[in-house]
Amino acid sequence: MNLIWRTLWHLLIKPRGATQGPFDVSSTEFRVLPTDIDMYRHLNNGRYLSIADLGRFDLLRRAGLYKAMTARGWYPVVVATTISYRKSLDLWQKFTVESRFLGYDDRAVYLEQRFVVDGEIYARMFIRGRFLKKSGGLVPMDDLIELIGVAPHELEVPEWILRWGQKVALPSTKVPAPSEWE
Repeated sequence: MNLIWRTLWHLLIKPRGATQGPFDVSSTEFRVLPTDIDMYRHLNNGRYLSIADLGRFDLLRRAGLYKAMTARGWYPVVVATTISYRKSLDLWQKFTVESRFLGYDDRAVYLEQRFVVDGEIYARMFIRGRFLKKSGGLVPMDDLIELIGVAPHELEVPEWILRWGQKVALPSTKVPAPSEWE
């Protein structure tokens, strides 16, 4: 239930941060709440993913992309994610989620998100995502680039992330039998 309230807070009540470009880093502040912790009394590993969703929403909203995409009937989906944890976030601890677009390939966009306390990275995740049309199908990458813009030259999706994105992609047709699992 906490996630509903946190989402409403960020969607409707929380003051918006400064307007920014789509390739700027968006910083969104949070605090670990009692409903976020697990039996070990730190932020539950699954909650990182839900809070990261809110960080990406903030990035889209502050860059003016959320409104523009909604008007076009587009919405983002996560295709794959990987996260590394370094330190635990404890009850009531304040932290910031830093979100940024890394760039894109011919089918997907890539983002990096960091969970930071006083300049120290506690966890970092990478996301491979796509944009879908409410009417059905994928948003063509050319249409997305036309809206977002061309990634600055200093932003480049690391080669290992591109390889990871290809390696973890699920088949779009036949479901492999258990004997075919890798």
